[in-house]
Amino acid sequence: MTNEQASRNPSDRPSTSTAGSTTDSRITLRSPAELADALPYMLGFHPTDSLVMVAVHGEGGRFGGRLRVGIPATPAEWEDTARQVADCLIRGSERRGVKPDGIVVFLCQEPQSGESGQRVMTRLRPLAQRIRLACGALDVPVLEALCLSAGRFWSYVCPDQRCCPAEGSPLAAVGTSVMAAAATFAGLQVRGSLKEIEGRLAPLGGPVAAEMERALDQAAAALVPKILDGATRQEVGAETLALARALMRRIALAPPAEGIHADDRDDALLGHDEAAALILGLQDREIRDIAAEWMEDEEAGPALRLWRALARRCVGAYGEHAAAPLTLAGWVSWSTGDEPTARIALGLALRADAEYRFAQLLHHACNEGIDPEGLRQCLREERRSREPRRGRRPAGARPPGRRGKPAPSREPRRTAGSGQ
Repeated sequence: MTNEQASRNPSDRPSTSTAGSTTDSRITLRSPAELADALPYMLGFHPTDSLVMVAVHGEGGRFGGRLRVGIPATPAEWEDTARQVADCLIRGSERRGVKPDGIVVFLCQEPQSGESGQRVMTRLRPLAQRIRLACGALDVPVLEALCLSAGRFWSYVCPDQRCCPAEGSPLAAVGTSVMAAAATFAGLQVRGSLKEIEGRLAPLGGPVAAEMERALDQAAAALVPKILDGATRQEVGAETLALARALMRRIALAPPAEGIHADDRDDALLGHDEAAALILGLQDREIRDIAAEWMEDEEAGPALRLWRALARRCVGAYGEHAAAPLTLAGWVSWSTGDEPTARIALGLALRADAEYRFAQLLHHACNEGIDPEGLRQCLREERRSREPRRGRRPAGARPPGRRGKPAPSREPRRTAGSGQ
């Protein structure tokens, strides 16, 4: 089985992605062990508690669309889940003009307390069988179905005890395989586990969450009347953007840190009252659209860190407010080339608010493999349209009325870059 690219995967919401071409090199995967080792490179992260399906095309077995969803905790849901994921992946591939010739399935779940990896494999076998039947009903065979748990893998398809023993086979050590070497050469990264990536965007807990919720209550009492008052809306918007720029500068000037320690440092840089004011201000679509313009060059890094920090501050009753910063985090990630993280962030945004239109559009476009440059160009034009026209104003004349005001409220235009 040939993999032309170790590529991307969407978030927890059912969706698919197609492989582009970042390198002309090909890796031949000849065994269940090599398939298991390739999984995180296909997705860009180590899946946890996940059902992953990969479409396979042609005689050479070229990998196509990918799909990842969480494994339903209740076996009663497995039948519907199997039908939905089979339909989503196969119909999605057909819409792109190529029906899969086969599918590879991965069930990834760590043991619960007192459970062994082999027990996980046995417990999930009925789910694997339902997926095989659902794909078969759509005339697409499951070529391989693997369970990955506790550092080992099992095949639900291969009957050969020599390569797939009942006790499972150990997964290759991280970074030691041919696939790992090829991915490194191609510049592809595995960005930790799904659990770790989601953890960087999850709400804070403990006493700090209670303090943050009180700050949000106080900010709402002060700001919501202003936001609803048309006479002061522009003033609130200007204050929100000024605060966001100030916090981005603060973040950019802070000493560097890595991983989770960087998140702790960023959290410490934001006061509860500042975060609350900014979270509420970003609920205005006009302000959010302007904030989306900080998507590249030296603005992108601080903006992404700020949006992640704000998403972590959307606690308690304000969980739905996380849709705005999560969508902005997903957009900046996608704009800067980190598609796996973008899909996860956008999926979490839709989990916070399933009707959040901006997240819906970006999630669809990212999963369809659309180039984000079209949307970037739209946002650049919007930014230039608010800048004063130089050299056209008589001396002493007042600035144009639009100076300093947010752009008109809108969702991303229907362009190739917006997925519409």
